[in-house]
Amino acid sequence: MELRKIVVAPDSFKGSLTAGDVADGCIGAISRVVPGCECVRLPVADGGEGTVEALAATGGFDYKECRVTGPLGETVLARYALSSDGNTAVMEMAQAAGLTLIPENRRNPLLTTTYGVGEMMLDAVGRGCKKICMGLGGSATNDGGMGMLSALGYRFLDKDGDLLKGTGADLEKVAYIDCSCVDKRIKDVEFIAACDVDNPFYGKNGAAFVFAPQKGASAEVVQRLDKGLRNFAEIIALQFGINLEEVAGSGAAGGLGGAFCAFLKAKMMPGIEMVLDAVKFDDCLKNADLIITGEGSIDRQSLMGKVLSGVLERGKKAGVPVLAVGGCLKDEDVIDNVGFCGVFSIMQRVLTLEEAMQPENARHNLETTVSQIMRLLTAPWK
Repeated sequence: MELRKIVVAPDSFKGSLTAGDVADGCIGAISRVVPGCECVRLPVADGGEGTVEALAATGGFDYKECRVTGPLGETVLARYALSSDGNTAVMEMAQAAGLTLIPENRRNPLLTTTYGVGEMMLDAVGRGCKKICMGLGGSATNDGGMGMLSALGYRFLDKDGDLLKGTGADLEKVAYIDCSCVDKRIKDVEFIAACDVDNPFYGKNGAAFVFAPQKGASAEVVQRLDKGLRNFAEIIALQFGINLEEVAGSGAAGGLGGAFCAFLKAKMMPGIEMVLDAVKFDDCLKNADLIITGEGSIDRQSLMGKVLSGVLERGKKAGVPVLAVGGCLKDEDVIDNVGFCGVFSIMQRVLTLEEAMQPENARHNLETTVSQIMRLLTAPWK
């Protein structure tokens, strides 16, 4: 088989190698065995943790940093990826309002805010950005996006006309939304929200009941937050004619998904699809002979909106075979029947999990495995 162009688009091997490390290991092995082969380096992620890092590692994006308001009002340093042409920013809301930014004993979604998410967006807009892609995973918040919207200039007023801060506790107090001070630059920006859940804004399957307990909410607080989200949704429906109850994924990130849809007219899509579009993945597949992807553990969950499933579907559409490598393989009965041309474990010998995940071991095993695959594919069979 003649290999002239290979697209290398892996996820990270979590706890061991970054997506960029995996891509570099694959390309190093390919270059040694097939020195004339063009390799396109596209480390990717599924819109959650590691997305910004993966995109910055492609070479088509650069890190940008800004100081923003954290989930409890403190200042935090947020990082996002900005395309080299300055047009597209890819962000993780968790950089400004993530659960990991708060010690466990201080977690309370009545008090947290997404205000810093809006500040991060304005930083990108100030740099001339016209498209913002936001990953919605890992939030510490349940404010319905009020904090983010407040940073953009929306004003939320209670029944007495007093201005609300925009925390989870304020949801039940909203009586009117004033749009007269919204930053005018926002209307020229396209918004994409990466959402891998379909939870509604409120109700038994909504943001508060499903996710708030993970963020420190007691049963009583969950009830209060859900009541607040219902009130906020009613005000949105009354003023703007938008029914968030009908919007799948509006409950993502404590209702932030709903705010993106109702106020910013965002397109909701799976995280991996957002990332693949951002790196112009389909364009990179032109004239490609093979795609190599991978992640630390390949199993049936890999096919549920994760990197491997997204890369595989794009490969199928383009008619380019997709090969996957991973630290371990499970659920082979499922994995073997979805369309990969091959799925390989990189394990070379018996190791403990701790040994296998040591970066130097993982990198060696990865390169050795990909080298052998390349030898097999390019062997002069008669």
